[in-house]
Amino acid sequence: MKAVWIVDDDQSIRWVLEKALVREGFAVRAFGSAAECLRALDDDAPQVLVSDIRMPGDSGIDLLQRFRERRPGTPVIIMTAYSDLESAVSAFQGGAFEYLPKPFDLPAAIELIRRAVEESVREAAADEHVEVGLDMLGQAPAMQEVFRAIGRLSQSNVTVMITGESGTGKELVARALHEHSPRARAAFVALNTAAIPRDLLESELFGHERGAFTGAQQMRRGRFEQAEGGTLFLDEIGDMPAELQTRLLRVLSDGQYYRVGGHQPLKANVRVIAATHQNLEERVRQGLFREDLFHRLNVIRLRLPPLRERREDIPLLARHFLQKSSRELGGEPKRLSDDAVRVLRSFDWPGNVRQLENACHWLTVMAPAQVVGAKDLPPEIREAVGAPALPADAARGPEPLPATAAGAAPAGASASSGAGAGAGAGAGAGAGAGVLSAPRQGAAGDALVGATSWSQLLEREVSAQLAAQPASLDDGVHGDLMERLAREFEGTIIRAALRHTRGRRIDAAQRLGIGRNTITRKIQELRLDDDEGAPDGSAAKGRPGH
Repeated sequence: MKAVWIVDDDQSIRWVLEKALVREGFAVRAFGSAAECLRALDDDAPQVLVSDIRMPGDSGIDLLQRFRERRPGTPVIIMTAYSDLESAVSAFQGGAFEYLPKPFDLPAAIELIRRAVEESVREAAADEHVEVGLDMLGQAPAMQEVFRAIGRLSQSNVTVMITGESGTGKELVARALHEHSPRARAAFVALNTAAIPRDLLESELFGHERGAFTGAQQMRRGRFEQAEGGTLFLDEIGDMPAELQTRLLRVLSDGQYYRVGGHQPLKANVRVIAATHQNLEERVRQGLFREDLFHRLNVIRLRLPPLRERREDIPLLARHFLQKSSRELGGEPKRLSDDAVRVLRSFDWPGNVRQLENACHWLTVMAPAQVVGAKDLPPEIREAVGAPALPADAARGPEPLPATAAGAAPAGASASSGAGAGAGAGAGAGAGAGVLSAPRQGAAGDALVGATSWSQLLEREVSAQLAAQPASLDDGVHGDLMERLAREFEGTIIRAALRHTRGRRIDAAQRLGIGRNTITRKIQELRLDDDEGAPDGSAAKGRPGH
């Protein structure tokens, strides 16, 4: 098993992370500088790299750039202090897997490293697939059958009929059949018979002599002649006009053809591969397609499954297309979150693999973050599936917390939950603590225990606390009700967002619509770090400059 590498000049940070990771079953190597890490990279490689940003000698930025030149697929987590966060985000937009702000919560750090290890495993599994320059990937049983058929047919000269819905990759299969055949050194020529006007299609296929018709000012070679010794791929063969079906049948039967206006027969040394999205048997019954031509073409039939029949291949294909788009447009490839993958796998993909490729190209341009969430997917996909989709635990709604004084305790009594944001925010918070921790009822959204909305519950709580105060206050004495409730309101929102994102602060800030600096400051001001400490009650702290 490959190790997790930790790079930090602070020995205490290295020690804390190493011990915690070893307890979780990870192999670990620790380094005190970027130079040590790069020297070790000559003989070994990590599964995940975790590096500080500010170190003597080469910085974490330098290490990240040089590491990714040598190991571009390995996730890198950058540890950075609050004061470095903005510069780190802008500097590492195209490289880091995630950021780990210091001081960090140790369980959250371990969970982040675990996710990076899982990403590394997925990257390695995807890299095992040999793509031979084509976008043909698939682990689904139906696609494995297609791959086996390509292998069996590769050394044969037999005519092949490829069927399948539009966008399933019929031309890719035809190219694969050609490139793995003895004809690979000769030309592969493709012609979509549905895209050529009827009066030009004959000339496109067989060529024409000079003066054969008005405008034929010189001799022109047709597709059969261009594909001599190689492969001719006739796409959408079901749309071929009846008169050309007759000429094609003659070529397949006799191996000879004439240019339009020509009198000298030409020998056709061409392997024909045809494709259609239509039901040719039905078109034969309707008299729209010659039965004898159908049998000539239908020697071996390959059916390509639609994408909805091979949903397990969607993550692999999407990753490939995102990488392809990033190479074409520049920059690091976007990554799909688990939520986004669930939505993509739930969509029926009427345009099949072609539609998925277009969606990935759209995400490369339009998705705002490096990690693509369900909310970032194209609108037509989100609307069809009912997205944005939340993780399974988040979709059930926040965990129920104790109800408040509004319906469960007399005015002035405390109903704070053990993890309430008000704990430590002000001693003697009294009845206000926990006021915003009433449970939501799942999909009902606004429904709350003992009230029709959270705002009504808040209003009742404020009224109860005001009623519990003395009838008059002494001069110079001011209550702190507004401050306490505002702090708990903010704390509850941030705590719920962090629970939803599993401690990922940058993600939580994006979802709340606040800045990364703002959420870090609020967590410190509201002492939310105290609620999220390590199992022994302490959080992993770093030096101020880290």
